[in-house]
This record gives sequence, C-alpha cells and structure tokens, in this order.
Amino acid sequence: MLTRMKRLFVIKTRVEAYLIIFALALGAMTRGAHYTVEYPGVGGYLLFGATGGAVFLGGAKILDALRYEREARQRDAGEVPGDPTP
Repeated sequence: MLTRMKRLFVIKTRVEAYLIIFALALGAMTRGAHYTVEYPGVGGYLLFGATGGAVFLGGAKILDALRYEREARQRDAGEVPGDPTP
C-alpha cells in the first residue's frame, strides 16, 4: 500500500515535469510580486528576480533528472540511448 502511495509523488513524464515547473513558477512569481510591495525599490526587484531564478534552476534540475533516469532504465534494459531501431 505504501508503495502505491509513493508512486503518486514520482514524476514520470516530461508533461508532469512541465506542470510542476509551471506551478512552481506561478507561486514564485506571486511571492516575487509580494516582495516588490513589501520591499519597494531595487531590493524588492532583486528578490523578485531571485524567485524567478530559483524556478529556472529547479526546473532544469527536474528535467535533467528525468533524462538521467530514462537513460539509466535504457542502460539497464540493454538498449542504446538514442538508437532508432527497435
């Protein structure tokens, strides 16, 4: 039962990854907008940029991890990554 519940929280496809990155970006930009109100001036805009940058870094890490996991599965199965022949 615990294994089935754990599978709900595993990102399996690129579409799922993009949806999660979108949700992260939406939250980060909302937080960044609040920073510009809370800290007017350059400091607020720097924090706004930092929240956006964090999403870029996190999204890249998520997409890279998906690629590495796919290549590891192919390597374990004996397939050559990027080989178009079945």
